[in-house]
Amino acid sequence: MSRWVAFNKTIPTYGVNPMLLHRFYDEDLAQASYFIGCQAQNTAVVVDPRRDITDYLELAEHHGMTITGVTETHIHADYLSGTRELAAATGAEIYVSGEGDEDWQYGFDGTRLHDGDTIKIGNITIEAKHTPGHTPEHLSFLVTDGAFADTPGYLLSGDFVFSGDLGRPDLLDEAAGGVDTRFGGAKQIFRSLKEVFLALPDHVQVYPAHGAGSACGKALGALPSTTVGYERSYAWWAPYLANDDEQGFVDELLDGQPDAHAYFGRMKRQNKTGPAVLGYPLAPLPELKGGDIADEVRSGGKIIVDTRHHSEVHDGTVEGAVNVPGIDKAASYIAWVFDPESDTADLVVLAEDQEKAEDFRNHFIRVGVDETVGYVTSFEGLPTTSPEVLAQDKLEGFSYDMLLDLRNKTEHADGHIPGSVQLSGGRVLWNLDQLPDADATIVTYCQSGVRNSVAGSALRRKGYNIVELEDSYLGWLDHTNK
Repeated sequence: MSRWVAFNKTIPTYGVNPMLLHRFYDEDLAQASYFIGCQAQNTAVVVDPRRDITDYLELAEHHGMTITGVTETHIHADYLSGTRELAAATGAEIYVSGEGDEDWQYGFDGTRLHDGDTIKIGNITIEAKHTPGHTPEHLSFLVTDGAFADTPGYLLSGDFVFSGDLGRPDLLDEAAGGVDTRFGGAKQIFRSLKEVFLALPDHVQVYPAHGAGSACGKALGALPSTTVGYERSYAWWAPYLANDDEQGFVDELLDGQPDAHAYFGRMKRQNKTGPAVLGYPLAPLPELKGGDIADEVRSGGKIIVDTRHHSEVHDGTVEGAVNVPGIDKAASYIAWVFDPESDTADLVVLAEDQEKAEDFRNHFIRVGVDETVGYVTSFEGLPTTSPEVLAQDKLEGFSYDMLLDLRNKTEHADGHIPGSVQLSGGRVLWNLDQLPDADATIVTYCQSGVRNSVAGSALRRKGYNIVELEDSYLGWLDHTNK
């Protein structure tokens, strides 16, 4: 049976060709993209595609459809857009926002969409609505399935409205070098809610671009969709809109937003100018032998990406390796530990076989890390080392220069080891000036140890003397409560 049959949510009817609306969800980046297909004309538009495009091509082939359009809701900060990649592979028309100020206009060719402009495929109309606030150019898309109705039934809301939350308006400050743009952005979201979102009928189904775990908001729900009516009645922001309390809304929206990962700034720049097109299908990854690349590993020309659990890494790994523990958060963590704008090394993945290595590569390219050149299945022939780990009962008598909390600032505020300094793992490589000299001893911790191993491996590679606290903060709580 085809892998796509289970995802086809259309219901066969007599005399009518229903719209196909398929949601692709990347658990790694908590990111959703959408395939909208007209089954009368067998054409489709993809909204907010990720950069590894094979799934979109396979779904189109399964349904006998041609992808004729590719678009996106805004200039993304958390992943590298696949709009140009998919257009290059299919010949589809590119549609991007033409709204917003001149500082946030796209730098590559494509049809510019303004408020009220439409994309049409067969019976389906996709209308652009300018919903600024998360970003100045942000669009949402109202979708009308003309086979059934003459008014919109769906809203692809991008990073405007999530299930139970809203897009954060501070990313231009946090990730793109803006200065106090968050206040104007929050007011824009207030107006966008009032003038666009709440003007829609309650039945309109809302499909956001992110779910729980995304750093694009502070309390995103895990539900894949919601409705205008549900959010109008139950969202945290609804009372502020009902009472026309803009200042209360702004204060609540801005309070407690999580740290923005440092790589978000690079994503913004690359998505604005246009990500490099890799060309599909990608070449197979070759298996490399440790003995053949050992000298390059020692010199730093090649970096081993150790994909094992941090407990195994502590027993021994390759000198200079970075830890990306498993596929689940591979895109997020590789972007924490490797910056392609400043690092010229090649990446070699530790994996069981070629298929698993290429899965890691697919995740890496979602955040613009294109430097994977091969894989190894063991460390045979490579220089190895054992990361230093400090037991909980040794912390009090241990001599160190800094105790570094690698968790989010909101986690640190909720409770931390006394004397620790907070700098989240997704920002640490870009803020080395906040650390002591490289010959100093830094004890690091996170919540459970996973992020600690990821960020600790990157800091060791930069020459820092890192000692990981065993079992991190949860272990410390356990130890102090005995």
